[in-house]
Amino acid sequence: MINAIIVDDEPYCCEALAILLGRYCPQVEVIGCYHSGSEALVAIRERKPQLLFLDIEMPRMNGFELLEKVKDLSFELIFTTSYDQYAIKAIRFSALDYLLKPIDREELVRSVQKVDQRLQSPLPQQIDLLFQKLQGQTSQFSKIAIPTMEGLQMVAVDSIIHCASDSNYTILTLKDQQRVVASRTLKEIEELLEDYSFVRVHHSNVVNLNEINKYIKGEGGYLVMSDGSSVNVSRSRKEGLLRKLQPNRT
Repeated sequence: MINAIIVDDEPYCCEALAILLGRYCPQVEVIGCYHSGSEALVAIRERKPQLLFLDIEMPRMNGFELLEKVKDLSFELIFTTSYDQYAIKAIRFSALDYLLKPIDREELVRSVQKVDQRLQSPLPQQIDLLFQKLQGQTSQFSKIAIPTMEGLQMVAVDSIIHCASDSNYTILTLKDQQRVVASRTLKEIEELLEDYSFVRVHHSNVVNLNEINKYIKGEGGYLVMSDGSSVNVSRSRKEGLLRKLQPNRT
């Protein structure tokens, strides 16, 4: 069994989530529901849950502030939130799970299954990434958390040369001939990298602009990357790419 705590300032949200878990996630035992960050902080320290369902928008102490006060991040974490694009972007960046309210049964089951299957992951590093993103502390040397079949791999953004779609997976080609197979679609990886110097050049390829050595003309043309690999450019994305490469081009 997975011992879980639910933290939400709305009692009916706690009750609704507990009912969904009881019906559809029998491997989860809810050991407590708390309606404030201060109550939850005490409970987390005393009861040491394996899984925390955490609302973000709470008065006096929101979900992020609560996490900052927790010293031992030895639990799995699923955020529950109303739509907040910036918070969700930060959560995705750090490869943490979230559920949008009202919580969908199938999405809840998928999230719990991931928790159930996941190996011990470096949650403190993920939380650090989350707060860096929320505070705008990103730079070309930042790392992102890449979900893989084995768990999470922390990857320096500036080490990524290009990313290629492989069905529901994405292959990241890194410097020093390293490759990481991410269990995320190319669109999801593209969203993680959108604040950096990356551009979609083909429906199957996203490239690091800093790692382009040459652009070879053609109907769409192709790129020669810093590792010597070739990446096709689609005709529909050619002009957008050239504007990135030649910002003063008219």
